[in-house]
Amino acid sequence: MNSMMVAAHATDPSLQTFENDIWWITLIKLLGVFVILLLLTLFTINYERKVVARMAVRPGPNQVGPNGWLQSLTDGLKLPFKEEIIPKTADKVVYFIAPVISCTTAFTAFSVIPFGGVVSMFGHKTALQLTDVPVSVLVLLACSSMSVYGVVLSGWASGSTYPLLGGLRSSAQMISYEVAMGLSIVAVFMTAGTMSTSQIVAAQAHGNPFHLFGMELTTPSWYAVLLFPSFIIYMIAGVGETNRAPFDLPEAESELVGGFHTEYSSFKFAMFFLAEYINMITVSAFCTTLFLGGWRAPWPITAVWHGANAGWFGLIWFLAKLLIFLFGFIWLRATLPRMRYDQFMRFGWKVLIPVSLVWILFLSYVKLANNELTDRTKWYSIGGLVVVVLVVAMLWPASRKPRQLSVEEQLAAKPPGSFPVPPIDLQVPPSPRARRAVAERTPATVGGDTETKEV
Repeated sequence: MNSMMVAAHATDPSLQTFENDIWWITLIKLLGVFVILLLLTLFTINYERKVVARMAVRPGPNQVGPNGWLQSLTDGLKLPFKEEIIPKTADKVVYFIAPVISCTTAFTAFSVIPFGGVVSMFGHKTALQLTDVPVSVLVLLACSSMSVYGVVLSGWASGSTYPLLGGLRSSAQMISYEVAMGLSIVAVFMTAGTMSTSQIVAAQAHGNPFHLFGMELTTPSWYAVLLFPSFIIYMIAGVGETNRAPFDLPEAESELVGGFHTEYSSFKFAMFFLAEYINMITVSAFCTTLFLGGWRAPWPITAVWHGANAGWFGLIWFLAKLLIFLFGFIWLRATLPRMRYDQFMRFGWKVLIPVSLVWILFLSYVKLANNELTDRTKWYSIGGLVVVVLVVAMLWPASRKPRQLSVEEQLAAKPPGSFPVPPIDLQVPPSPRARRAVAERTPATVGGDTETKEV
């Protein structure tokens, strides 16, 4: 395995850029990534509050700083100086390590994401990326897997019931949707032929030519178009893994209070808060890298302006795409209600994962047909496969739902003296006055004949 990585590293010319970096340039880039993440976190918090307020037709933060844009900064300065309350039953060591794990993995995941091309920094050529390896995408997946430990340990170390339930619920949710996220990325591996993030961005710079019935066509350059099912699955799984609405079930206030960090306060709570927003930024940046061409400008701009990707301009396009994805997170929170937990888990295991597996098999067949079959046979076989899938989907027997009882039937089914509970469909039963009015309007049977009562 190590020999294969070394060989891939030696044959990849773009990865040699990081070998020539001087140590102080690497240190500057490290500090730059840290500062950018902190500034983006402060901006995203205020950005979210202002967008949600605008959608709810209310002012939002407007007092601290110019138009309220320093509100998140004052909140961040306030949290470390608040009183810290640690439960007596908490495991002190694990209680402290849990938020550190969440923050460390969140920062580490951003180290392999390219946010610009090669630029000149103090007279030295360097790439706007902290580092890159032939398996950079696996580094990101490993960091997202390690973040589950911070959630589980924080819920267990608090020594309380509600944080423990929230930690278990969050860990099950993150693991479930990480499977779908990993399967959606497999399609990118198969198309780009590499796991290096910088090479995936380079692979989306130009489309791949192919022949269709004698005509030479070009595939779209962005994988969001070419691999549209993987793009949709990744976005849904990213929202579920970051515990954001409508999938913010670990923090369901009506059920689990605040979730796994209920017993945390002061600076440790601020670390969990920071890790959540950095995970949002990382998921958005990763989606930009894999599916939207990374730091490269979109097609209409590159067609008019040939130097759009030169120098530091790549950082502008990268941040613009990042803000669009962050707006999607905020939009979902402001519009969709929270899902029920069993529906959420069923959707992940029974919908996203099977669809991902079928899509990967279909993509594998397309790549095999592209290499082995002729043009006419290839497209006929692909079209036939699509028709078969559509026919099976239409003829698949639909599950029959049991008939729902009416309100009167539910009330009649209860034994006398039982505790009153709301009906299953949450319909309010009629009041006694309404029942009497209905009974007075209905015809009464006397001796087999029907007589109408006068009201």
